[in-house]
Amino acid sequence: MASLDLEFVRSHFPAFSLPEYGGQSFFENAGGSFACQQTIDSLHRYYTHTKVQPYASYTPSATAGEQMDASRSRWAQALGVATDEVQFGPSTSMNTYVIAKAFGELLGPGDEVIVTNQDHEANTGAVRRMAEATGATLKEWRVDPATGLLDPERFGELLSDKTRLVSFPHCSNIVGQENPVAELTAAARAVGARTIVDGVSFAPHGLPDVAALGADLYLFSLYKVYSVHQGLLVTRNGILDELPNQGHVFNADKAAKRLTPAGPDHAQEAAAGAVLDYVEATAAHHGKGATTLREAAAATSTLWQEHEHELAAPVLDFLANHDGVRLIGPVESVSPKLHRCPTIAFVPRAKTSAEVASELVSRGVMCGNGDFYAGRLLEGVDVDLTHGVVRVSWVHYTDQADIDRLLTGLTEVLA
Repeated sequence: MASLDLEFVRSHFPAFSLPEYGGQSFFENAGGSFACQQTIDSLHRYYTHTKVQPYASYTPSATAGEQMDASRSRWAQALGVATDEVQFGPSTSMNTYVIAKAFGELLGPGDEVIVTNQDHEANTGAVRRMAEATGATLKEWRVDPATGLLDPERFGELLSDKTRLVSFPHCSNIVGQENPVAELTAAARAVGARTIVDGVSFAPHGLPDVAALGADLYLFSLYKVYSVHQGLLVTRNGILDELPNQGHVFNADKAAKRLTPAGPDHAQEAAAGAVLDYVEATAAHHGKGATTLREAAAATSTLWQEHEHELAAPVLDFLANHDGVRLIGPVESVSPKLHRCPTIAFVPRAKTSAEVASELVSRGVMCGNGDFYAGRLLEGVDVDLTHGVVRVSWVHYTDQADIDRLLTGLTEVLA
């Protein structure tokens, strides 16, 4: 099986040739990834040649509209869904807020909403506030306090014939373990509930087949997937026809605009699909023979995950066996079918998280500390929010030299 060609990969990311990153390794990818050259070039072209109001008949305007439409179409192909099921918004946080507002017009007393304490606050907070405002009953699917994992059996116990909405993450931005989305959405669907799946922390590690996952609403952030600072939202299974229009009244019959109250960022939307050129190039370079964009996305995702897994093993082993830290999340994936993403959080025992992160940064390990908007999760696993955790996270363009720098830094700082 061909391994990921890191020289090829890094040639597509200008950040690796910049002097300000020399002698350092980037381990805060969970907060946002480097943009690939295709994304940068596409934004430059738009601002240079087509920065006008789109969709008029004159050439620059028509071209701008065509580029915006192409981004939506190509992302739909990559994710295995229909073009009119893809929407763009200013961020995943805003997309979630708008979705919650729409559900708030449908739900009321007697309805039940299930959320988790494993989520990023931007996802769970909006849904919780909506449930409270409508008088719906809010149920919390809580993580195991020792592992930070969600137990599917416990989820089944929370479901009832009154469940109307379930919101959960594809992967936690602290725990790193992929959740069994298809299994969970099927269970929710069996009782007539709709599902919102937050894919922000998973999508950088593998572009999902959203149709196969079964989620009614699937969201992720493009700026964490080597692209522009926009949120992508997939609406499936007729959910868009159920939710009240949140956009302008004259856009009520336009699928791409029903959940977008504000106008789009034309340039970012037009450039959003450029990263998929990189995905296709990666599949072709590695001889994957993909004939569709979905096949290219699947093949490239497998390459990414195999590489990530190889690099993660020694880091997870080091932290799991070090007396000076508490690792949050599993050392190995709970299932061979699910990816243990290289988003790794730990609590130092002899120093504060801030001290450890600062000392790592001084050694060329770019990382951070805090709660990372996952305060409910950290409380659920008995972590002091005053100090939070140290988090190191990487994606497929990370190489062995980066891991060596991280392990050396951890050895020195935790000595």
